[in-house]
Amino acid sequence: MHISKQLATAVFSFILAAAGTLPASAQSVGIDADVIADGLQNPWGLDFLPDGNAIVTERPGRMRLLIDGALSDPIGGVPKVAARGQGGLLDVAVSPRFADDSLIFFSFSEPGPGGAGTAVAGAKLVREGDGSRLEDVKTIFSMNRKTGTTRHFGSRLVFASDGTLFITTGDRGEGERAQDMQDHAGAVIRINADGSVPADNPKPEGWLPELWSKGHRNVQGATLDPATGALLTVEHGAMGGDEINRPEAGKNYGWPVISYGQDYSGDKIGVGTEAPGYEQPLHYWDPSIAPSGMAVYDGAMFPEWKGDLLVGSLKFAYLARLDRNASGVIGEETKLIDGEYGRIRDVNVAPDGSVWLLTDERDGAIICLSRAD
Repeated sequence: MHISKQLATAVFSFILAAAGTLPASAQSVGIDADVIADGLQNPWGLDFLPDGNAIVTERPGRMRLLIDGALSDPIGGVPKVAARGQGGLLDVAVSPRFADDSLIFFSFSEPGPGGAGTAVAGAKLVREGDGSRLEDVKTIFSMNRKTGTTRHFGSRLVFASDGTLFITTGDRGEGERAQDMQDHAGAVIRINADGSVPADNPKPEGWLPELWSKGHRNVQGATLDPATGALLTVEHGAMGGDEINRPEAGKNYGWPVISYGQDYSGDKIGVGTEAPGYEQPLHYWDPSIAPSGMAVYDGAMFPEWKGDLLVGSLKFAYLARLDRNASGVIGEETKLIDGEYGRIRDVNVAPDGSVWLLTDERDGAIICLSRAD
């Protein structure tokens, strides 16, 4: 469904909790949904610059700035990406010290011997006149085993409060790799912004030093919880078993030994839903929603949602709000938009508290959800 920038604002009203589980803060909330920009080819990642503008990636290998509501020409200097299948230019994260260092970081499917693998690079963003380019591009992480498959690259980038960088990877469609502790696939990686390994990373015997957690299938959403500073992730299952996790240092989240889903053939996956030595998810979906993009709401615009999770669905083209109580327990799920705009790829909370979405379509868009008057 194509909706141009010139269309009038669409207004939706939703009840934020079901009867019988009504939290004290629940009320009807009017939401304005504005198409800020369209004409993007499969946009994948977005982040905000300190000046209030944004930077966005397109999976075929382009990166653009959104300045005062207008998309720039493609930024120069983006390295070659393996834009096949689910691969290409993926997430983007602005340096926490951008005002001083002008650095951005981005993930991509890197071509190389044997095929492709998830990689992350940092670069200086240079803006001159009407143009922008990347300078001093440096790859700070590269998956240690490239293969010819074109699926399950991950990949989200999240800066922790201490300046370290979390990188999520997928199992590359080869589930056994998620249980190989000498393989970067199916993992959460933690490195410093220069690519070095933090001294306080977990050091389980036999693990690569940059591994934070393992046993993940395909993590396509990740964010920090403002209340705790902990990393939260959302990952694809097979048929069922999409999961929200809180990856902790040195722990194994089970794929493909345990899962709440089943194989596409209908066969059982692994040994069942639990086994000693493997962590349980905070939440799972069955059937799968194909989640991608996640944020914890911590803005001023929708105080009723404070601390709740916002998760996009590719399969069903909706944005879910998952209520969390003061202890972090995930409860009722509400659909804030449901099929109006297409596949939801990324979810971000803007500095003013509005919610920005990317739609993963050949004619993709940036959608802004704000509070209706």
